[in-house]
Amino acid sequence: MGYDCACTLTLDGRTFQGSALLEQKELVFRGDLRLAIPLALVREVHARDGRLLVSFGGRHAEFGLGEHAEKWAKRITSPPSRLDKLGVKTGMRVAIIGPDDSVLRGEIEAQGATVEADAGGAALDMIFFAAGQLSDLEQLPALATRLAPDGALWLIRAKGRGAAISERDSMAAGKRAGLVDVKVVSYSDTHSAEKYVIPVAKRPSRRRPPADRSR
Repeated sequence: MGYDCACTLTLDGRTFQGSALLEQKELVFRGDLRLAIPLALVREVHARDGRLLVSFGGRHAEFGLGEHAEKWAKRITSPPSRLDKLGVKTGMRVAIIGPDDSVLRGEIEAQGATVEADAGGAALDMIFFAAGQLSDLEQLPALATRLAPDGALWLIRAKGRGAAISERDSMAAGKRAGLVDVKVVSYSDTHSAEKYVIPVAKRPSRRRPPADRSR
């Protein structure tokens, strides 16, 4: 289960039927009542007897989530970091292509991964590619060749209407580079990150070592 669940909401002494959605910045309820609680306003969160208890702006809401209440409470009180969402892990070899993001570099190194000086050399576990204009997408095929078979390329582009690169542009460029899109996350308030990987069917097979027949 993700963070979208049919449930009840008890607020101001009344109970409503509907569904709840936990987003990056809001807890949203839609149904007999529509409610959006900015997570920045949440003061207390508890899970008790299958209920998610939320205190915000001087009000108290109870979401009847059943067995999922504790999971949601943990998500609100301990949200995943940006690197958790991007999948950076200790020991990875990572490259940052495009405008150098010193904050991202520091986060990656603090995670125990190595930021390579360039995209050359051995296969990379992850590439962060900042694309500011359509012509930048022409670099994707070359960057794709630098990925390890199970590696990932995150294409970082500006959000919103009027951005130089649209989601359609990004997906088309990824396809031309022989990659498939599998995930989108919010990189920042102004940029999104789209994850591209080598299709499983096109990854080199890993052969098992020959059996030892010396006995």
